[in-house]
Amino acid sequence: MDCEAKLWLLVLFLFSSAMHCAIGEPQVPCIFIFGDSLSDNGNNNDLATDAKANYKPYGIDFPDGPTGRFTNGLTSVDIITDLLGFDHYIPPYANTKDSNIVEGVNYASGAAGIRNETGTHMGQDISMGLQLEHHKDIVSQISTKLGSDKVQQHLNKCLYYVNTGSNDYLNNYFLPQHYPTNGKYNTNQYAVALIQEHMTYLKALYELGARKFSLFGLSLIGCVPHGKNGSLCIEEQNTAALVFNNKLKAVVDRFNKELPDAKFIFINTAIITENSFKQDIKILTCCKVGSSGQCIPNEEPCLDRNLHPFFDEFHPSEMVNKVLANMAYDAPVPAFAYPMDISHLVKL
Repeated sequence: MDCEAKLWLLVLFLFSSAMHCAIGEPQVPCIFIFGDSLSDNGNNNDLATDAKANYKPYGIDFPDGPTGRFTNGLTSVDIITDLLGFDHYIPPYANTKDSNIVEGVNYASGAAGIRNETGTHMGQDISMGLQLEHHKDIVSQISTKLGSDKVQQHLNKCLYYVNTGSNDYLNNYFLPQHYPTNGKYNTNQYAVALIQEHMTYLKALYELGARKFSLFGLSLIGCVPHGKNGSLCIEEQNTAALVFNNKLKAVVDRFNKELPDAKFIFINTAIITENSFKQDIKILTCCKVGSSGQCIPNEEPCLDRNLHPFFDEFHPSEMVNKVLANMAYDAPVPAFAYPMDISHLVKL
């Protein structure tokens, strides 16, 4: 094992050992989660799609086994939910029948993105636009429960966790055999188009009562193991992600000035995960994967899962999710979270 890989393992150990513990009442009354497979906890289970993870070995380290989470254990937003003091995880929109929706809902969907067509070559998914429609439904139900005079006051205090955009590249722009976007836009033009559409959804959430927004940037998507050999990263894809991130960070500045009483923060996922995503590809993945890059059903994964940055060829292991969640919640350096981290955002 080379020195860089050894450093990565040391960083993982230190961060996981120092994981925060929240005690007492939750720091926010509710969390609403928007995004893709990095946050999906079951919304895709009954959809006609290949993008689902409700089978072993996914969930091998999760108390309830496979749930639809695309990792071996907890997702980043699960861990942030713990850090915020909740004694349960936020339920998926697809399974809210017996849940307390007043405390939040998870709308995230594997393969989905900002654009409606993103990921559809794999089957059905729930795009950001459709996730917004689902949220309107939930807000209506919460209004019935709390009363129209109290619903806005309640929603103003919630955390809105938004982690989307990766699939608009990996399952759209960089798949020209399925989508025309690569031929219609250069990298900068595509980022502009994505951000403009994303802004309409964020503004719509604001109009529905959202005030505390945590916007996650893209990781180094050019270094995910799928389709790679050795330690190769595709710099064109990494550059595209960084262009998107810079524009998303600019949205934070703009909306903090333009939208009264709102507070937006940007989580710099690319910097936080840079060391883990640039290791030797041979040691990255843990489960045996098929042509899709997802785990083959019922195949035994590796035993040393804490030493593998990725569980399958697209999705981080729980250990990396712990690092990202802890750094997003309580950033040790300003570069990780702008203009503040989640722990400070929720206190506003």
